[in-house]
This record gives sequence, C-alpha cells and structure tokens, in this order.
Amino acid sequence: MSKAPACQRSRQWIERLKPYQQRLSNPPSLVVEGKLSRMVGLTLEAVGCQAPVGGRCWVETAYRERIEAEVVGFAGEQLFLMPVGDIYGLEPNCRVIPSGQPSVAQVGAGLLGRVLDGAGHPLDGKGPLQFDTVQPLQGKPLNPLLRQPVADPLDVGVRAINALLTVGRGQRLGLFAGTGVGKSVLLGMMTRFTAADVVVVGLIGERGREVNDFVQKILGPDGLAKAVVVATPADQPPLMRLHGALMATSIAEYFRDQGKDVLLLMDSLTRYAQAQREIALAIDEPPATKGYPPSVFAKLPRLVERAGCGEVGTGSITAFYTVLVEGDDTNDPIADAARGVLDGHIVLSRELAEAGHYPAIDIEASISRVMADVVSQSHLQAARQLKKQFSLYQRNRDLITLGAYQAGSDPKIDEAMANHPKISVFLQQQMNEAVSLEESISGLEQLFADAS
Repeated sequence: MSKAPACQRSRQWIERLKPYQQRLSNPPSLVVEGKLSRMVGLTLEAVGCQAPVGGRCWVETAYRERIEAEVVGFAGEQLFLMPVGDIYGLEPNCRVIPSGQPSVAQVGAGLLGRVLDGAGHPLDGKGPLQFDTVQPLQGKPLNPLLRQPVADPLDVGVRAINALLTVGRGQRLGLFAGTGVGKSVLLGMMTRFTAADVVVVGLIGERGREVNDFVQKILGPDGLAKAVVVATPADQPPLMRLHGALMATSIAEYFRDQGKDVLLLMDSLTRYAQAQREIALAIDEPPATKGYPPSVFAKLPRLVERAGCGEVGTGSITAFYTVLVEGDDTNDPIADAARGVLDGHIVLSRELAEAGHYPAIDIEASISRVMADVVSQSHLQAARQLKKQFSLYQRNRDLITLGAYQAGSDPKIDEAMANHPKISVFLQQQMNEAVSLEESISGLEQLFADAS
C-alpha cells in the first residue's frame, strides 16, 4: 500500500483539526442550563447541564443571587457540585448555569502586601487587586530532569535549624507538631528572618483569630510589604480551603517563574487533606485508611511537587508545610504520607515545650535530606557530633538524674554530661532574636572548640 505524499498528509491533518480550532476560537454562545435536583450536606446534584470536572457553575438562589460552585464529580447525567461560598437560599429546581471556565488564580506583583481569600478576593479592605495575568489553579507539572538541583543553603534565622537541619534553597520540609507546642511562633520567626525575595503564606483551615494575629503581630508592616497572605479559615467550605492551598501555590509559582526566590509557608497540610476528605466522602468515595479516601493521598504529592526549584533561568520555592499530628502520633496517615513526599521534617516535642525549651525542636527525630549537599564537611561533622552527644545524654538521662551513674564509668557519657548545658543553651532562642547562618555555624564549631 503506497503512502500519501507528505503535503497531502499535512492537508488531511489540517482538515481534521479545523473543527477543534473553530471550537476554541468561537466557543458556543448558547449555554445549556440545568436545575438543582438534590442537596445532601454540602453536595449539590444538578441535572440537565454538562460541565467538566473542575469547571465552574453558577447556582441561582431563591433570592435571585448567584452562588459559585465547582464540579467535583458526576454519575450518569448527574453532576456533583461543591459550593465555594454560603449555600443560604437554595431550593429545589434552582437554575444551574455552567460558566464554561475553570477556576484560575490572578497573579502579579500587585499582590504583594495583600491578604486574599481562597477565591482570590481581597480581605484587607485596600481596594481591588492589581494583577498581571491569570493561570490555572491546578498548575502544570515540571519535568523533573529540567529542575535545578538544590545546591545553596538558605538562612532561616533559627539557630537550631541553620546549624543542625540546614535548609537548601528550593527544599520542601514538613513541620510536624501537635497543638500548643510553638508551631505558629516558629513559623513566624522563619517568616520574618528568612532571606527570600517574596514570602507567600497560606493559612488553611486555621482559626479566624490567628489570621489577624499573624498579619498584625507576626508579619507586621515590614514583613507584609514583601508577602502575600492567602487565608481560608476553618469556617469556610471545604472547596474554599482546598482552593486556598492551590491559590497560595499558584502565586508562589508565578514569582518563581519571574526569577524570585520564594518562601512558601502553608499552615497546614493536614487541613488541606481534611478538606479533600470532606469533598471525597460527600460524593461517596470509599474511605481507605482511617477515614481518608485514596484521592487524599493522590492530591498530597501533586500539591507538594509544585514547590521546589524551577527550570534553569527561574527562581525557587522553599516550602514549609505544617503537619498536625493527632495525639502527638507522628505515624498517623497524613503525617506518614507527608514524610514520604517531603525533603525532610522538623518535629516539635511536647516534652521540650512543657520544659520551657523553645523552639521545641526534637533534633533526634528531625532530619534535612539535603543538608549534606549544601554544607561543608566540617559543618556536617560538627552537627553529627552534637547530635551524638545530645542523643547519648538523652538515653542515659534517667540514670544521671537519679544519681545511679558513676562519673568516670564511660568517657563518652562524661563528655556528653559536661557539654549538655551548653548544647541546651545553643538549641534555645528567643522569638524576636534572629541568628544568621554564619553565626549558627561559628557557634556550633566554637561549642566543641571550647570543649576540646
């Protein structure tokens, strides 16, 4: 069978593509409206209209107001919608109008110094937002082979992290903590002290009071000037909380593509997972692990992988995701899944917090997986020496406290006992005190130089 000439095959492909090009350039003006057939919890079921998963729809209430909703699933001719805002005023057979557009993020330099909600609307009363362009909330995956490697250390202003858990520019770390152990304070310290061009903060599912406290007390006017805050408190619908995390990540991606070094702080990754769990269970997705459906564990890496270093010629996103551990159990499903997709984790200890040791970083349980790639060999050896002596003292603390250990029995334990007071002071830091990376390294090396 003879093949058609190349020019003829090209003309055939052009003819095949014409209908699709016409649909893109001339979208249909007629929108087929549907109606609201059922509402269970926060899930709306619509019939008579057609829209893709992720598409936006407008639902008209009994008071002729429109509520925005997003398609989160379908079954046969029924669409499952999740509202973005309040559902007050809905009734049977409400009009459902597909918008024909997906959810997008408005991004640009004009967002600096602003506080937004998960839909990109301003919360600070400073007028309309000034943005340069829009991009999809879901982002686009980067080719892993085109990413720049994590090669440079990042100064976060916290001595214990700089010295023992050195962060690389473009690294993604988890901050694992229970309630009331100083998580927010540590986040605030890193927000103020980290050397970054832009700071993007996502406050997802937290208490509404904490939003204002974070903006007014922790960031302050100087910190807010180079920051963008996306806030979706706990009283917001689950879809809005989900969009808040995606919005913060999209804004960080925009600045990274502009060549900026971005610090992304998301508090918390657990609330993001819980929002997805609420949506998935509402559309009858079966739970898999302790009430979490499989879609939760599929969405976590999609969100986290959007951070990190960009391609050559762009900037980086160094991300800190807080992970709430229920009952201080660091092996709950979300914490376990987060450890698998992050480049390290910092664990806060309730025992240290109750003893007044702040920041309450458990250096034995914490690790930075890129530290060996971004620090010198002497720095790495000093950090390992401190961890060894700290761990040795902790394992024998009960014997030492009770007086059962006899000095001179083990020279290594004797050395750990002699250095423990200095190590304890070294690991503590006031919340308003910034310690640079250079000061942290020199203090660490000097600690053992004095001991020798």
